[in-house]
Amino acid sequence: MNTKNFTLIVCTYMRPNPLLNLLNSVKSQTLYPNEILIIDGSTNEETAQIIAQNSFQNLTYFQVSAADRGLTKQRNFGISKVSRDSEVICFLDDDTILEPTYFEEIINAFQSDTNIVGVAGVAINEIQWFEKQSDKKYNKYKFYEFERYVYPEGSRNVLRNILGLQSNLAPGRMPEFSHGRTCGFPLNDQIYEVDLLIGMSFSFRKIVFDSIKFSHYFEGYGLYEDADFSIRAQRFGKNVITTKAKLSHFHDPSGRPNKYQYGKMVTRNGWYVWRVKYPNPSFEARFKWNAISLLLILIRFSNIFTTSKRQEALTETIGRIVGLFSLPFDQPKIKL
Repeated sequence: MNTKNFTLIVCTYMRPNPLLNLLNSVKSQTLYPNEILIIDGSTNEETAQIIAQNSFQNLTYFQVSAADRGLTKQRNFGISKVSRDSEVICFLDDDTILEPTYFEEIINAFQSDTNIVGVAGVAINEIQWFEKQSDKKYNKYKFYEFERYVYPEGSRNVLRNILGLQSNLAPGRMPEFSHGRTCGFPLNDQIYEVDLLIGMSFSFRKIVFDSIKFSHYFEGYGLYEDADFSIRAQRFGKNVITTKAKLSHFHDPSGRPNKYQYGKMVTRNGWYVWRVKYPNPSFEARFKWNAISLLLILIRFSNIFTTSKRQEALTETIGRIVGLFSLPFDQPKIKL
């Protein structure tokens, strides 16, 4: 692909100020989108007013009705409005801010290999990697070593390491028991092939959308719909993360579901994505998936006593428990 014709789609909901911050960072890009589509599911006019008060080249604004509200529906709505000339469709969360060369590096990654169909960047404000010191040994349970770098494991991964429930694959890869490494990659200017791209920052060749769309199963908040789409996109080529495409992700709390619903989705949607990748996992993989799910429930339950947000920890724990124990009686129907 020699052209640089690409579209940016931003799906937003009740976040006018974070969206404005993102668009201002788009304005400063070394490579600017041929079109920007803002798909707004807000129930008030604040986002529309901010868009009207500020000028952004190539921007088209859509405020959708209740019938098209929700991340999955808004993404599919946006895809239907993309120009025929566009060759790449980029998605960004509305609470991200881009480094100036973000789009340039995304397009460079696509141009580097015609077999690449999906590309994502990295959130630099979430990076915890540091370079290994040659004279120092790192506890294998507390640190993950990758190439010349080290990542400090969180409590859940320390326990998984001790219990033998950790993935032996690189970050972004999904093992047969699904629970992979979510530590991302160090900022070393490399491109890595992965299974999973993160929806805060992912882009696909437009030809992928000629065959598949975002799954209706995830309509609503859409937790893990990015993982589901990434896995299905692999039928058309490779997914990669380029560590040269940098942005910051601020996880704005507005527009998120209550913790009970979130906990339930973590388990049920996690199961769904697992079975999209591995429809018939082995007995060992099934055991590990359930064991890790139970371990994560216990860790979240312990947060009731170790954090100040006790109510959130309790309601999310209940949601995870309900989600897990509903699966034998009500398994989601997989749609590829």
